Amino acid sequence: MNEPDVIFSWDADPIHFGRTFVQSEAFRALFQEGMELVEETAAYLDGDGRGDSKLLTRHATLAYASESMRLTTRLMQIASWLLVQRAVAEGEITPDQAQAEKNRVRLGSSELVTGLAEFDALPGRLRDLIALSVRLHARILHLDRLLSEATAQPIAPANPVATQRRLLEEAFTETE
Repeated sequence: MNEPDVIFSWDADPIHFGRTFVQSEAFRALFQEGMELVEETAAYLDGDGRGDSKLLTRHATLAYASESMRLTTRLMQIASWLLVQRAVAEGEITPDQAQAEKNRVRLGSSELVTGLAEFDALPGRLRDLIALSVRLHARILHLDRLLSEATAQPIAPANPVATQRRLLEEAFTETE
């Protein structure tokens, strides 16, 4: 499903999704979700994950190390992107500066390289964290595309029907 990136109202200028998203409650919820996932993952990898990894076979231990590194990298990319967008929301940097910052914050692909058998041998909690991070990463990639388009393209001109309607209303409205 394609979501519109410009929303029109009959009596207002278009509202560009990308330019208003970082100010929204939805962004604050996404930011909270991302940071909680980072904290949850760090706690697992530094705590129970250490014990879980000691119970694995030699081959599964290699998969654990590889996937935990990919997970950590993915989450650091997500956290960096979220922090840049929050800086835009708080007025610390402009959307154009955030685009320039994008060169340092690269949202890489979220492909799993470990085979299915090795992935299934990983502890369940690690698999859950990987799945959550991949899902969040996909959402952020989608939002990043919308935000990039918003910065690259100017907002479309006002809806011509709305403009004509406004002119007619002004022409026939009594002046006091």
